[in-house]
Amino acid sequence: MGVDAVWIPSTFLRGLVELFSSYPFLLGLVSFLVGYFFMPYVIQMAKKKELIVKPNKRTSHSGGIPNIGGINIFSSFIISYLLFSTEKIDFQSRVIIAGMYFVLLIGFFDDAIELPPLKKLLGELFAGVLIIVIAGVRLTHFHGFLGIGEISDWVSYPLSFFIYLLVINSLNLIDGVDGLASGLGILICAFFGIYFQLINAISLSMMSYSLIGALLIFFIYNVFGNNSKIFMGDSGSLVLGYVVYLFIVRFCEFNVHRIEEMNPEYVMRSAPVVAICVLAIPLIDTLRVMITRMKKGKSPFTADRNHVHHLLLNAGLKHKEVTLVLLLVNLVFIGLGILLRNFNIEFGILIAVALAAFLTVLLWRIVDKRQTG
Repeated sequence: MGVDAVWIPSTFLRGLVELFSSYPFLLGLVSFLVGYFFMPYVIQMAKKKELIVKPNKRTSHSGGIPNIGGINIFSSFIISYLLFSTEKIDFQSRVIIAGMYFVLLIGFFDDAIELPPLKKLLGELFAGVLIIVIAGVRLTHFHGFLGIGEISDWVSYPLSFFIYLLVINSLNLIDGVDGLASGLGILICAFFGIYFQLINAISLSMMSYSLIGALLIFFIYNVFGNNSKIFMGDSGSLVLGYVVYLFIVRFCEFNVHRIEEMNPEYVMRSAPVVAICVLAIPLIDTLRVMITRMKKGKSPFTADRNHVHHLLLNAGLKHKEVTLVLLLVNLVFIGLGILLRNFNIEFGILIAVALAAFLTVLLWRIVDKRQTG
């Protein structure tokens, strides 16, 4: 191969990288197209190998539906990001990607053979060690909550593991109706993608937009597919949660350690409040369900039909209506978080919790009225 033959594609590729670094949202189109190309083959393989989920007492679909959509989400996301990212793939980045791949495998095995809960948890914890301990992606500051600033490692590591497990499992548990987990993922990544772009954290912005494109093609097949419907499965929801944890920590840490470098109008001094609001629906629902189960003397990990999407279905809404309502509510919470971004952190948490409590009580009353009426 001649020198010119090598130079032309490499120059073209560098030009594309520069284009995507200037307009990172374009990377979403690339991942969408990659996912669009591979999705039919993923569905065909799933049906051929019987990697499907059949109707059961906790589901409402009919027939066997492929449940390995996460494979397509991960592949289109990671191929697009690695190909055009401006970030140098250093040791930390390799460890983070390795952890991402590990949770993908844990989710895939759980989808295929249904892992025991303990083994699944241990797998999640191992990936957590990679991203939190080895890669160092952890929270180091309380942002003035209860008058606390910098925190010690003895607090930082347990807190980071708790938030990591809460985030990845909340997005896993909310995946109960068509388009909900992927729709929430698109909203969450859109917020972080825009914010990281504004503060010039271009690599993270490119990662966010790349994941949006991958989720969007899945959303179309999941919500509007008839014979081509596919579920995300744990392989998708765990990867989504893993990446969202990365975004949350970077977002909170930037708003402590990079304030001097940032445009003052983009500083969010109550970043944890904003993060809670951005993930409002999955976080609130997971905590509510676990507390309810424990009050009844059950394991917080016991499967049931008490999630918010189940309650809305019981209230008479259809699947697409449930998804639309919850996406709109989460969008309202994102707006609330932006409004509270520089308020006192305790006040912000109080307002967010009060709104969540009000909406929860309202939903319970609607369900009770329908069931008794």
